[in-house]
Amino acid sequence: MTETPEPPRAVITLRGAAFLGIGGMVGAGIFSLLGEAGSVAGSAVWISFLIAGGISLCLGYTLAKLGVQYPSSGGTVTYLVKGFGNGRLVGVASWLAYLTAVVVVGAMIARSFGDYAKSLFVGSDAGNGWTTLFAALIVLAAALVAFVGPRWVTRASSVIVTAELAVFAVFIVATFGDLHPHLLAPSGYPSLREIISAVALTFFAFLGFAVICFAAGDMRSPERDLPRAMYIALGSTTILYIAIALAVFGTLSVPEVVGYGPTAIAEAARGSLGDAGYTAMSVAALLSTSSAVISTLYASTGFTSALAEVGQFPPVFGTESRLGRHAGLSITTGLMLAFIVLFDLGALATIGSGVSLAGFALVGLAGLKLAPKIGARTTIVLTGITCSCVVLAVFLIDTYHDDPRAFWTMPLLLAGAIVTDLSWKRASRRGRAAVA
Repeated sequence: MTETPEPPRAVITLRGAAFLGIGGMVGAGIFSLLGEAGSVAGSAVWISFLIAGGISLCLGYTLAKLGVQYPSSGGTVTYLVKGFGNGRLVGVASWLAYLTAVVVVGAMIARSFGDYAKSLFVGSDAGNGWTTLFAALIVLAAALVAFVGPRWVTRASSVIVTAELAVFAVFIVATFGDLHPHLLAPSGYPSLREIISAVALTFFAFLGFAVICFAAGDMRSPERDLPRAMYIALGSTTILYIAIALAVFGTLSVPEVVGYGPTAIAEAARGSLGDAGYTAMSVAALLSTSSAVISTLYASTGFTSALAEVGQFPPVFGTESRLGRHAGLSITTGLMLAFIVLFDLGALATIGSGVSLAGFALVGLAGLKLAPKIGARTTIVLTGITCSCVVLAVFLIDTYHDDPRAFWTMPLLLAGAIVTDLSWKRASRRGRAAVA
């Protein structure tokens, strides 16, 4: 009897993985957080981006080593399980990461898309309902792309990233010709502590680099392509962010950047290229945020199914769910839409930065524990962990003084993750006992 050959599995190339990572990073972070980071670090934000990029490279090194040793669409979930076992720590960390780094961050990025879409197509004075509508539409469109499969995800990311990088290149070249050196003078920089405190916010703009690891299970040669894709994506993004920060703060004063908020980059483009520059940068914002939403939803599929497979999430999130093999994607899409409709996510962006930084430090600890097995240099792994913890400590102290409500929301989210994990595990045990 002749066996029917399996259809060829869709694979992600080196170029596709690198573009996926760039698309995941160059999203709402650089647009929505540039003004907020500027309110802390002033015109020295470019230094905060440089430090955040260095920390991300160290963490990316660890993730790449883990990804080569354990290629899986489960990404960071797989690494935590390998490092700490399939216990309570992984369960709580996974729920916390899912609610913040996936659902909340995805919804925030979508709302940033909605703000730009409303300003470009309807008018900045239009009601907030337009923002919500456009945000919901991009989530649904991104879910459709992620549903089709990894090949379409990388194709969409490649096209979008190519277009947005072209716009950014024109913006940087044009704006650098109009720089005002006195606006970037070191004499106007704040203290080193404030620059470091802003690193937690600028690090938020790098969060998408982890999505590359979720593509490891779809790569033909992850041992060769995964590290290259990681370093290409992080190196390119770091250079881009520094150039954008210099361009914006070299043409606009710090109060102007803070006042313009999410549209500061577009306003800087207007100064050099006129209304056409403002429109082009707004289009780049739409491309960047849509690419980031696609990358986030794509990563959520492997993330949730891996957690369901190891018993940390309910089976409804898994590929064998009654909702179909894309159940995790469907649930995540629904939760994002709910957050978009019900919540103002501005404050949660700050919370997401802190929680995500702590999550990557935890993955770094898993890498440190597994360093001999994955062939990682402990000095690089330790550097990433130490820098993450130092930045997180400074960030928490400043948040406690500047925004107590946001500070106390973090332990509340942790408590929520613990309660959710305990409730699910208890219900799971009762279900198994009833069957027995």
